[in-house]
Amino acid sequence: MIRVPQVRVVDEDGAQLGVMPTGEALRLAQDRGYDLVEVAPTASPPVVKLLDFGQYKYELAKREKEAKRRSRSVEFKEIRLKPKIGTGDFDTKVNRAIQFLEDGDRIKVTVQFRGRELTHPEIGRSLLAKFTDRVKDHGVLERAPLLEGRAMHIVIASSHKPKTREPGAAAATATPASPAATPAPATAPVAMPAVATQPKAEHSAPAKSDKTPEAVPAAPAEPAAPAPTGE
Repeated sequence: MIRVPQVRVVDEDGAQLGVMPTGEALRLAQDRGYDLVEVAPTASPPVVKLLDFGQYKYELAKREKEAKRRSRSVEFKEIRLKPKIGTGDFDTKVNRAIQFLEDGDRIKVTVQFRGRELTHPEIGRSLLAKFTDRVKDHGVLERAPLLEGRAMHIVIASSHKPKTREPGAAAATATPASPAATPAPATAPVAMPAVATQPKAEHSAPAKSDKTPEAVPAAPAEPAAPAPTGE
């Protein structure tokens, strides 16, 4: 509800119509079949525009959805190693880290020491240096090896841009609908408050009677003739 006495009006094509009383602006919007929407409420006087509010909300939601699809927050992943890790396991961890970095994520690589392994921290530093060298084409060392308690870790930042998920990827795996099914519309049309619509008369089929015919009792079965007996 627009409560100010005067507004600056912009028509549906973006042309300035000047300052006019709010009631006159409302009548103008109704005559043209549009809504009167406040687009700059803090201006003096507030700026209003003639537009289809339902279509305006649809376009606004569409732009927000597109912006959300294109934006992707950078996640923080962790890779854990052991001082006595095998070559195969080490290669698997490196490949996993490369996948994270290619997605634009940051990773934390941790070497967890157990028991007397803590007396040889140089093993952890050597392992982390080898790991950093393997992923140098996909990330940059952000934090040098740091020993905290029984764990030594580094942080590697990605040198790739964060990837965005395309909506078509999810649609490709969806099961196609039956040809006989009628797809529902993407958005329901919004009724215009300024346009009065008269419902069309429909020819209804004659109503069916709720009464069911009474059952006719079946005729009694005739007794079977007695079988002839020989004398």
